[in-house]
Amino acid sequence: MSKKIIAVANQKGGVGKTTTTVNLGAALALIGKKVCLIDLDPQANMSAYLGYEDNGSPNINDMMMTAVRGGEVPNGILHNEKNNVDYVPSDINLSSADFYLSQALARESVLKRILSADRFAEYDYIIIDCLPSLGVLLMNALTAADGVVIPVQTQKFALNGLQGLTDVIEQIKGTVNPQLEIIGILPTMLDGTNMTRDTMEALTEQYSDNLMKTRISRSVEAAYSAQKCSSLCLNNTKLGEEYKALATEVLMRYGG
Repeated sequence: MSKKIIAVANQKGGVGKTTTTVNLGAALALIGKKVCLIDLDPQANMSAYLGYEDNGSPNINDMMMTAVRGGEVPNGILHNEKNNVDYVPSDINLSSADFYLSQALARESVLKRILSADRFAEYDYIIIDCLPSLGVLLMNALTAADGVVIPVQTQKFALNGLQGLTDVIEQIKGTVNPQLEIIGILPTMLDGTNMTRDTMEALTEQYSDNLMKTRISRSVEAAYSAQKCSSLCLNNTKLGEEYKALATEVLMRYGG
């Protein structure tokens, strides 16, 4: 099959985008898929999760900046043995992307051009960890992607901005990327509180067609997993099983 590109996006921070990206990728790798993760956030949390240490090798900012300037784009792909995924790291310099992309022709398609290179053709899945913003980097992710997973924390104000994101997705779909689709809205950080229950009711009422069946629980395991640079899917934990279920649902919704 040709590669599928998934953006994990929500303009609201702290909803589990990075944890979802790493663990979805690791879960897909466990069932034999070849996966590459892209860190498109200047905070570089995904890179840290995978144990990245900057040794001067190219990262996603170097690749995008070179593409804008018309040079030969360097190979920024690294391999993480523990989680059996490839990845392209990020760093704080990516925060300057709005400046140099504003001067680029077809600025929303720079990442798409990078991911169309032969070096990315071998992957079954490319998963992009997006920054919490509706700016030009998110436009690049949505222009490059075939589908979007939207993690939503089941807490107060969870739905704030969600309509804005889905509107942007529809705008991108209607203009530069007609094949873009919402794979699903993923409820995260569920607990037994009334707030979780009320949020789930609101999500079901407003987004029933796009709401995923998988539910991700609130757990300190996620923080420990990031500290150990090891995905939850590698251990026999409740949260790990939930992310394996997410991978199965993505394959069902999105083709395997």
